[in-house]
Amino acid sequence: MNSKPYSALHSVLQGKRLIAFDLDGTLIDSVPDLAVAVQKTLEALSLPLPKEAEVRDWVGNGAPVLIERALTWALQARPEAELQKRAYDAFITHYSAAPDTLTTLYPGVKQALQALHQQGMILVLITNKPERFIEPLLSHFELLDYFTLWLGGDSLAEKKPHPLPLLHAAQTCQIPPAACVMVGDSRHDIAAGKAAGFATVALPYGYNHGEPIENSQPDLLLASLSALLCSPA
Repeated sequence: MNSKPYSALHSVLQGKRLIAFDLDGTLIDSVPDLAVAVQKTLEALSLPLPKEAEVRDWVGNGAPVLIERALTWALQARPEAELQKRAYDAFITHYSAAPDTLTTLYPGVKQALQALHQQGMILVLITNKPERFIEPLLSHFELLDYFTLWLGGDSLAEKKPHPLPLLHAAQTCQIPPAACVMVGDSRHDIAAGKAAGFATVALPYGYNHGEPIENSQPDLLLASLSALLCSPA
């Protein structure tokens, strides 16, 4: 078998050396497991339970915001700080118990990461998900070896859409921002990429709060990660 099944990369990657990927909604569909954890959290509080489709629109800004949105929906009012903390702690417990039971890789993700890695691209992961969940999920899907660095929403003082995580990754890997690309599914990924001076690539199949990702005006919109690769002649 040819160890490098792709002979070239998409033109957006010409001159680029580092690709930063979002996780939820970009590499994995984690909403089914997140929804179960949210439902268990609200059920214990005797609150109404959202459907998975509703949780899908709440994902993207990190676990604390996810729980705040869930509580606001259930209460029809913003939650008090004590309830927010109690619900967040319960959610983390439920999600920690089963973060990968229903979660799946999007089609073509593993093949694309493997090919990009083989062609010498530096791959990093920048997600707003708590850092504690990143390594177990990457390991579960056998993606760990492709990434040089990963950052969660609680790894630094700021998270996406702030550019700090992207700039930190570029500096750590000693790659100038102009030679970097941010690949994600939400407006927060695109905003962070633009603010950091990265080229931006958007995927339409993930979580963007019900809004078309093209509204964020990424440099490139692709149907899948496989489109970053060119098949051999």
